Amino acid sequence: MDGTYENPQNCTFDEDFKSILLPVSYGIVFVVGLVLNALAIWVFVFRMRPWNVSTTYMFNLALSDTMYAISLPLLIYYYAKHNDWPFGAALCKIVRFLFYTNLYCSILFLTCMSIYRFLGICFPMQSLRWSNLRYTRIVCIVVWGIVIAFQIPIFVFVDIEGIGNTTLCYDTTNQIHFNQFVIYSAVQLVLLFCCPFTVVVICYGITAKKLLRPNGIRPEYARSRKKSIKMIITILTVFVLCFLPFHITRSIYYSSRSLHVSCSKLNAFNLAYKLTRPLASANSCLDPILYVLGGQTYRSKLARKGNGVENKNNLPSAKKTISGMNITHSVYTAEIGLEELKQTAAGSSDGV
Repeated sequence: MDGTYENPQNCTFDEDFKSILLPVSYGIVFVVGLVLNALAIWVFVFRMRPWNVSTTYMFNLALSDTMYAISLPLLIYYYAKHNDWPFGAALCKIVRFLFYTNLYCSILFLTCMSIYRFLGICFPMQSLRWSNLRYTRIVCIVVWGIVIAFQIPIFVFVDIEGIGNTTLCYDTTNQIHFNQFVIYSAVQLVLLFCCPFTVVVICYGITAKKLLRPNGIRPEYARSRKKSIKMIITILTVFVLCFLPFHITRSIYYSSRSLHVSCSKLNAFNLAYKLTRPLASANSCLDPILYVLGGQTYRSKLARKGNGVENKNNLPSAKKTISGMNITHSVYTAEIGLEELKQTAAGSSDGV
């Protein structure tokens, strides 16, 4: 809940820090996230046709981040005015819906990218059958459908409430329905964060072990291996920095409210939870790093845009076809010495 909160034990919290911390942090996320992700969408749509599997996942990630960034000015105003929401209940519900939709879309799309990269590096030949844009589009639709379905209860739980001369926009729900909201949040925690995070850690643990083992990699592929390792570090950083602290502190805070702990402890947990909210939003600024690391095609198209040069005859070289399937494995499979696949998809410059 945002604003001054009194629980059944009459604990009152001073949350004036939010009027400075959240407008500033959300303002940075709005400017940086909107510019970088809008630019990424422009490059994906107008400069990177046809798409491959990686591009499709990254486009959906950028779309989710852009939708969230557009909603931030309302929250910036709300917190700058010391939790006074003048925009009505509908916009309050929509803003909270967009926050959680972006949060869990980001988690699931990053998980999809992690699985795809894991299969491409560790099981390159077997994974060729899944390197098909049709399957990738289906996966993206399923991700959006799952996340939206999970966030529909937000429109029921979230509401506004007038207290004195101010109107609060809850980011949870009112006290009457709070216990139900805790159960709903716990289900989301397990299914939309804990399970994907476990999958990412396992996939990248195995992938990193494969990349780091000494196996006589040819010098020309050392740079690709370093890029792969940087990608792994970036995605794990987003999870550990943005998603993990938020979910840990939120779970502790919600549980503490339900268990009616002492006011001093509840105040500390409330403070920790509110401090991690900007970190969860910061993923919108960190995700564009993945687009740069993700492939040479994106970097080259972005560079050409900056220089005002575009070679219309230069199609993305990462798109290869074997039996009607899109192949984007060459760089990463070459890193682990699969010479036969490199020769099949020679010339690929986009990452998996």
